[in-house]
Amino acid sequence: MEIYVNIGILGGAIMGKIIINGGNKLTGETSVSGAKNAILPILAATVIGGNESTIFNVPDLRDVKVMEKILTSLGCKIRRIDKMMWVDSKPIDNIKIPEELVREMRSSIILMGAMLSRFGEVVISYPGG
Repeated sequence: MEIYVNIGILGGAIMGKIIINGGNKLTGETSVSGAKNAILPILAATVIGGNESTIFNVPDLRDVKVMEKILTSLGCKIRRIDKMMWVDSKPIDNIKIPEELVREMRSSIILMGAMLSRFGEVVISYPGG
């Protein structure tokens, strides 16, 4: 028995595939890179608890850097080493998310729920991106 697994599709073209011939045990390791669509909601969620959070496998992407700027502008203390990020949201002292940063990425709107959950109010402009 053979099982074909597509690795990724870009514009209809298969970028790679793995062919598994049955009857053999698979072993090994692979590392999975962090995903933008996962890390941005995680970073927004750090606001809710008002605590320190340690996040691993943070990708080095433009949107992540914009979110980091937004959190810092709200008062969060952020430290980053390689793919690890520490976010301390205790010192947040601002409910206004800077318009120029919100307009840089659409997903900045996900901060609205976290801010409303913790503070009951938020000032945010229409997202851009």
